[in-house]
Amino acid sequence: MVYDLTAWHVIAVILTLSGITLVGKYAGRNIRGSSDFLVGGRRANALIVAGTIVGTLVGGASTIGTAQMAYLYGFAAWWFTLGAGIGCLFLALFFVKPLYQGRKDTVPEILIAEFGPASGPISTLFVSLGIFLNIVAQVLSAIALLTTMFKISPLPAALLSLLLMAFYVVFGGVWGTGLVGMAKLFLIYMAMIIGGLMAWLGGGGWPGYRASFPAYPYFSLFGRGFWQDFASGLSLVIGVLCTQTYIQAVGSGKSLNHARLGALLSAILVPPIGLAGIFVGLYMKMRFPDIEPAAAFPLFILTHMNPWLGGVILATLLIAVVGTGAGLTLGISTILVKDIYQRYLNKKASDVTLLRACRFMIVIILALTLLFITGNVKSLVLKWSFMSMGLRGVTVFLPLCAALFARGKVNRTAAIVSMVVSPLSVLAGKFLLPDYLDPLFLGLLVSFIVVGYGYGINRIRCYS
Repeated sequence: MVYDLTAWHVIAVILTLSGITLVGKYAGRNIRGSSDFLVGGRRANALIVAGTIVGTLVGGASTIGTAQMAYLYGFAAWWFTLGAGIGCLFLALFFVKPLYQGRKDTVPEILIAEFGPASGPISTLFVSLGIFLNIVAQVLSAIALLTTMFKISPLPAALLSLLLMAFYVVFGGVWGTGLVGMAKLFLIYMAMIIGGLMAWLGGGGWPGYRASFPAYPYFSLFGRGFWQDFASGLSLVIGVLCTQTYIQAVGSGKSLNHARLGALLSAILVPPIGLAGIFVGLYMKMRFPDIEPAAAFPLFILTHMNPWLGGVILATLLIAVVGTGAGLTLGISTILVKDIYQRYLNKKASDVTLLRACRFMIVIILALTLLFITGNVKSLVLKWSFMSMGLRGVTVFLPLCAALFARGKVNRTAAIVSMVVSPLSVLAGKFLLPDYLDPLFLGLLVSFIVVGYGYGINRIRCYS
């Protein structure tokens, strides 16, 4: 199977990346201080809010990772973008108003305001770890893309992707991820619609696919088992609702209506991306059953598309991976700088100092990612993405709901205990539960019991 990158591919890649670079350079001109860097100075319209959310959600997991998983399991791969879309819908309908009106930049800030200082470091630790796992997923996607394009080994590909992520966000912050997210959104939709249609037609449409694959597992949303795939979708829903990057995007809106509309647009735009990726993965499984699954999407582009169009789409996928990894890295750096560095190490830090600390932290996070990725090059991309969202969800979701919708009604100690024992329950569940039952359910059950107990204690005290 020949899949050489031609000169026309290279020229198209360079032109596309250059255009996006100009957008990012323009975005960097809007940064005058840490407020601009972290929440866009609260001047973002609905399109910028949606661009930030979609620009982070639609990355390597939504494209390369979805095609990889569809190659192996079929429609079960839709849970990443479908669950993300449902999460954005809940964000718009129920969470945007209290988040926006609370005027807090980070998840730990919200929890500290409700449950006291002790909740900050705990939530910071587990939320940052969860986001870090998703950065790993983006780097794995980048490795699949770059090794296919340039036939380089995984380690140089990982290093190159991390360097691109650093440059992408260090000089842009939320303005960079938002504005570039808008440009990327247009290119991603073009790439995915064209690729999805080509795969659909090339595979003979619905009759052709149904004739080529058994109904189960390939055409079931629960092809890996109900509990495993339901947990995957649920992890995306709760993960979106308590992930720093998306809360940060909502906070950047110039009004409540712009913030809500941006979240609604994201809910509409994200799920179709996964469908296109699914048909690309299934098509490659149909035609080339022996390739590396992670390379399904890049190889589809190189072998089935005009070099000019293929080059644009390859560049778009690279932008998607880099943009998502950069946005997640920005989220971790914001949490660590605002809730660790400024709160405990340098309370009188100037605006310039905070901006420098954010950029320095981004470099440190990406360096740690490079060390971690060396032993996990062959992993399933969506495995890390689901794990990332689930860990964030069990740690923060119910305490965050209590802080937003039941202020003063949940015992502080119980909420803090929940943030510790729930993620630990997930880790224990990996060893104690049967393979078909995702430990996410154990973590959520433990969190519900502890937070519910805390609510009951306060209710009893109110009536005593």
